[in-house]
Amino acid sequence: MAVTAHLLLSHLLVTAATAATHYSSRNAFGTYEYRHHVRGDQAALGRIRYLEEGTVTAVDTERGRDAVLPCRLLIVPRDYRVKWIKKGRSLKENIVLIANSRQQRGYGGFVGRARLRRKDRYDLSLVLGDVRLTDGGLYQCEVINGVEDQSITIQLQLRGLVFPYQRRLGRYSLNFLEAARVCVEQDAVLASYEQLYTAWTEGFDWCNAGWLEDGTVHYPVTKPRDPCGGRHLAPGIRSYGARDKYRERFDAFCFTSTNRGQVFFQRRPQRYDFADAKEACVRSGGRLAAVGQLYAAWRFSGLSRCDAGWLADASVRYPIRQSRSRCGGGVPGVRSVGFPPLGQREFGAYCYKLR
Repeated sequence: MAVTAHLLLSHLLVTAATAATHYSSRNAFGTYEYRHHVRGDQAALGRIRYLEEGTVTAVDTERGRDAVLPCRLLIVPRDYRVKWIKKGRSLKENIVLIANSRQQRGYGGFVGRARLRRKDRYDLSLVLGDVRLTDGGLYQCEVINGVEDQSITIQLQLRGLVFPYQRRLGRYSLNFLEAARVCVEQDAVLASYEQLYTAWTEGFDWCNAGWLEDGTVHYPVTKPRDPCGGRHLAPGIRSYGARDKYRERFDAFCFTSTNRGQVFFQRRPQRYDFADAKEACVRSGGRLAAVGQLYAAWRFSGLSRCDAGWLADASVRYPIRQSRSRCGGGVPGVRSVGFPPLGQREFGAYCYKLR
């Protein structure tokens, strides 16, 4: 008899834990009561899980493309809001989009670019159009149901590359604000530590320290040597830590992604000085390329020439995909001739034109 009673009790408990039940709550005004049909095991645990656990933790994309950050409901509350936020170091929320079941609105730099996908009534995925260099980072999808909320996070990763930058004044001439500005001028942004680390894992080695977007200063070393922190240290990212953003001066590590247009080389028999190079590019329907655009063309479009050419910052550089002794030797990359006198007529021009 006791065994039968025990089995019956077990059956009732299992049924209660798995059968459908109703959940009741009140809205933010404390007056409107609404109900959800949910699984009993969730109610038995004293909570309701609104969002699917993220099976995708990161999405890769490139500048100019559309990206979809997945977020799905398990149950659909009768009245709720969804808020997408771009996480960052600031205490102020960087709101991307707020929506309810009837309307949605983008904010700040996301106006006109952010919307919910809405493939079905459970779909809260964020569609981010025309991805920008500043869009990379951690995003949060939050469902707000009365006084309750639940969220998941997902990383948006831009495929790109990191390059070092010095201006005409030479090594260590940039404070933090100047470093941020020169990267933008070169069609790039200051790199994050994660982006610099990825570049290091791909073989990036540079012995000059540079600013990153969080105000810290680092440099990547793949081949330890005395001028770069010592030959007895292991390879890695050498760190100066957080520095004074106004008084201290270093180089910059910039990050860029795919070009929206095309980089091409121009030259005439007598070659160009800087002013001639600018005019030649304008006549071709473009303008002198920025340093970041040349790097992007080298990495993503396979541009490779053993001809040095002027760029928009009045530096002279050339991209090499395969190492050749007559083209500077060493590893493939974008070679720099420096900042010659503006009247020197020894170079071609690297131009940039939108497609």
